[in-house]
Amino acid sequence: MADAARPPLPHEFLPPAPALSVTCDDIDHGERLATAHVADIMDAGGENVSPHLQWSGAPPGTQSFAVTCFDPDAPTGSGFWHWVVFDIPADVTELRRGAGSGEMNGLPKGAIHARNDTGAACYVGAAPPPGHGEHRYVFTVYALGIPKLGLDESATPAYVGFTLTFNTLARGSIVAVYDR
Repeated sequence: MADAARPPLPHEFLPPAPALSVTCDDIDHGERLATAHVADIMDAGGENVSPHLQWSGAPPGTQSFAVTCFDPDAPTGSGFWHWVVFDIPADVTELRRGAGSGEMNGLPKGAIHARNDTGAACYVGAAPPPGHGEHRYVFTVYALGIPKLGLDESATPAYVGFTLTFNTLARGSIVAVYDR
């Protein structure tokens, strides 16, 4: 997929927000996802393990966090949501590798997994169509000015994103790539 034809990254048309520092033991910004973080469905051959994420620099007034993973390059007309978790307490600054399993192991008490675009409440790894080119996987952490979004696990990723937009105090991302 040529750069000129690529869809925008998910935050390009949202209101600006101060930067939140996001780091990861498993992903370097701009680098290829390891097999562990690739889907175990659609013949992708991965392990479906969510990567470790750590963040810092939340502004005063932060009352909770949310984490998403979005592929703007998916051939759907609307991208593809791989992971949506919110209502992460304000004193949490890290999700360990595998926290997105859907079993809620490794997620702090009170955190909620919304459905990804497969319909499951968990992380689903990269699975771009073979030959479609390199896809970008945008892992974003949001610092929020409210303790709870007021949504549950049945909320669609787009609705969660809408709610995040109007409550974001800061956000930061790491972008990984993958193709097959």
